[in-house]
Amino acid sequence: MNYTEKIYFWKLQMWNTINSLIKIVSDNNGINDKEKLIAKLKESIFLEKKRSVYTNEYFSIRFSKAQTFNFSNTILSLSVLKEYDNNPFIVCVVCPDKNYLLLSNTTFLKKISHSSHNLSINNIKGSFNGSDIFKIYDKIENSTHNFKKLFELHQTFGFDFNLQRLVEETLQINPIKRRYSINENNKEIIINSPERALSFINSKEYKILKEELDIKVTENSHFIHLASLIPNINIRGRLIEYLISGEDLRLLEELKSSLVNKQASLPDFKTEDDLGDYKRIFDAYYTETDIKTKLMFLNSNPKAYNIDKMLEFLSKPKSVFLFYFIDIDLERTLETYLISMFDERVIDNTRIQFHWAGRNSRGVTQLNGSVINNIKNTENIINLTKSSKFLEELMAGHIA
Repeated sequence: MNYTEKIYFWKLQMWNTINSLIKIVSDNNGINDKEKLIAKLKESIFLEKKRSVYTNEYFSIRFSKAQTFNFSNTILSLSVLKEYDNNPFIVCVVCPDKNYLLLSNTTFLKKISHSSHNLSINNIKGSFNGSDIFKIYDKIENSTHNFKKLFELHQTFGFDFNLQRLVEETLQINPIKRRYSINENNKEIIINSPERALSFINSKEYKILKEELDIKVTENSHFIHLASLIPNINIRGRLIEYLISGEDLRLLEELKSSLVNKQASLPDFKTEDDLGDYKRIFDAYYTETDIKTKLMFLNSNPKAYNIDKMLEFLSKPKSVFLFYFIDIDLERTLETYLISMFDERVIDNTRIQFHWAGRNSRGVTQLNGSVINNIKNTENIINLTKSSKFLEELMAGHIA
């Protein structure tokens, strides 16, 4: 079995284990005793107790006794949840007649309720209550038959992205990132951005940018293959981005060494929360390119961009934004595609997510991964009429 197949089967085993959990919890409805329920689970599933959390390599779970499903018990501190947020984190509510399971990763928290007055981006404080967990998320019920779909949404964003939203919502403070203000001058530049994109993809500069990125992929292909084996979609994507665009040579060598030696933990590395991962300035164009890895044997719906950041960037006269997709298949073959954000296949499969946006924001966008995976060539297809309509919808803050 090759490494890519191991990842596939690891994910399969993760969901098989969670499905076993779901069945045992359901079969014991009315047990009305969380210690007895834990004992039943441990007969079939390995669970290690770490303070109030039970965990294994696939998921973590916290048990809470309540009279009804609408419960307000304090569940866990945000700082402890951070330790488990990369895998499914489940809350099991043991009620007299029925047991309930809720996916409770940071994406599915409305706010932090208990002892959170000192909470900030740099000071993770406070705990969440049962009432802070979304029961319905983006029109998707937070129930066991939706766990896989919901967790894939969470993986796209992860802890750090959710932390800022939780700080803003908990403390009711003005958002750090404000809604971009559009006036007559910058609106005209924004509306002209599809024409700039069309001009760029037909220019020699497009070929130069594609060749530069392809060289970086070729030089790092071995390490990209190793990084693609990391199960966590958020860490995997950021690491591959850093291998291509990172500038700290010492850190790059440490990361490569860790990948080669298959170390359990990687050195700390930080990717900037910028619009794109790779900036390239030409005389006639200022380009930003977002690097996206597509594992053809796994489904994902990656985050695309913050809409306000995008509009601010597109208000610059020479601005051009692109996606650089890296395909990795089961045979570990790499294919690359440099695609405009206005490619009609991208536009047709871009969706706004408001839950991650925070207040005073137009939201962020997410790509439909199953369709994006079918982009197999670098021939950009830009329809100026469709692109203009798409921009008007972004400026309005929603996609019809």
